[in-house]
Amino acid sequence: MAVLCQSLATKHNPSHNKITLLSFITPKPHLHPSKSIHFKPQHNSFKLHCSNDEQPSQQIFEGFSLLGSDPPWESGNVWSTMGFYFFSLHVPFSFGGLSLVSHLFHQPVLQPQLKAVAILVISTTELFATVLLLQFTAMPNSKPVSFLERGSVRSKRNWVFAALIGFAVLVAAMYLTSLLADTLFENEGVNNQDVKEILLSGSVAQASITLVFCVIAPVLEEIVYRRFLLTSLIPSMQWRQALIVSSLIFAAAHLSGENFIQLFLIGMVLGCSYSWTGDLRSPILLHSMYNALTLFIDFNA
Repeated sequence: MAVLCQSLATKHNPSHNKITLLSFITPKPHLHPSKSIHFKPQHNSFKLHCSNDEQPSQQIFEGFSLLGSDPPWESGNVWSTMGFYFFSLHVPFSFGGLSLVSHLFHQPVLQPQLKAVAILVISTTELFATVLLLQFTAMPNSKPVSFLERGSVRSKRNWVFAALIGFAVLVAAMYLTSLLADTLFENEGVNNQDVKEILLSGSVAQASITLVFCVIAPVLEEIVYRRFLLTSLIPSMQWRQALIVSSLIFAAAHLSGENFIQLFLIGMVLGCSYSWTGDLRSPILLHSMYNALTLFIDFNA
């Protein structure tokens, strides 16, 4: 098969005698089609130099993330710490906390306002316990949870703007996926009915649930799944792979099969917001706005 060349140039220079063969269209064994081959005679011999030009798309992806490769936690302890958090903090507090409150108050079914206040106390306790866990497992002289540190590059990327763009993307994505979910799951979710009942029970319940959904939950989940998990995975894989893995864990941790796809997409957008800005406030704000929208929809449904 004939080899087609875009250019074959022979240049003679007393100081740099060089023959350049560029841009092979038909690849040959052991030669990449995007490489440039330079034959440079020196001292009556030829040396072969190959330069591999990076693809523009790879450069864009690599410049997208500002997350460093030196997180405050050791890479070998990531999954053990994550497992301890999930089984020792998240599951007991999130799925067993209300049962304990029901037992203490001798109420098999908690009143909506008492239930809302209990959820607020349980979520706040889980948040502080999680921060202590991540501080304890972090390497010495590190700051595992820092919201205000910003480098010179980060200061050029507006975290509020990133949150607003992410919110617009989330609204569009959730609208499309909800259409698909409605065709697969006809019944209204029980959790949405419970939230609506609490919101309609009184001002105390409304304030408690609003704090949980718009403050406590966003701060807690962004610390765990973006600040800890996403940044801890980057040293062992590319940040795009770490983004996918952390988003899958984020979706699975909610133990909601019918909402898994939506939760995964939410995790991807939140992770992109954090990766682009390097500022944890951006995904927290985005997460809070999205939860506020869901509360508004549930309240007016």
